[in-house]
Amino acid sequence: MAKQLLLVRHGKSDWGNLDLKDFDRPLNKRGKENSPEMAERLLSRGIKFDLMVSSPAKRAKSTAKFFAEAYQFDAIQYEESIYEANTGALLKVVNNLDDSADTVIMFGHNPGFTDFANELSNADIYNIPTAGVVSMQFPFESWKMVSKGTGTLVFFDYPKNSDEI
Repeated sequence: MAKQLLLVRHGKSDWGNLDLKDFDRPLNKRGKENSPEMAERLLSRGIKFDLMVSSPAKRAKSTAKFFAEAYQFDAIQYEESIYEANTGALLKVVNNLDDSADTVIMFGHNPGFTDFANELSNADIYNIPTAGVVSMQFPFESWKMVSKGTGTLVFFDYPKNSDEI
């Protein structure tokens, strides 16, 4: 069975409290609106996933929780190395995913996610906007086989995309 990876950049974060550490920034109003909207778009595409993995940063966790709620999915796996990760760290996370999960949705941050999508596939994306979703497919039965250039872009969607379904 082919593997499918969905990368979701966290929703728009709140910069109102400058005393907060970056890790602790919550979603702002737009982030709280866009995250469930993008989850609904995935549902309308008929996309299902077997595993949710997220950065433990507050804005990524909150975004993941909106998707979990929309999908009535009860378990989110938090992976510290996704926060502020480069493509090498993200690849390590993907290569260590459980092979029993054919479709995985991962929540994290830029610039790592945009770079990662472009490195893994033929994506050529300039920037994944907040709450943006990139779907890639890999012709493998094991996540350990995923590497540079082995993926194919299935779709790229984001809140202001007028081409949405």
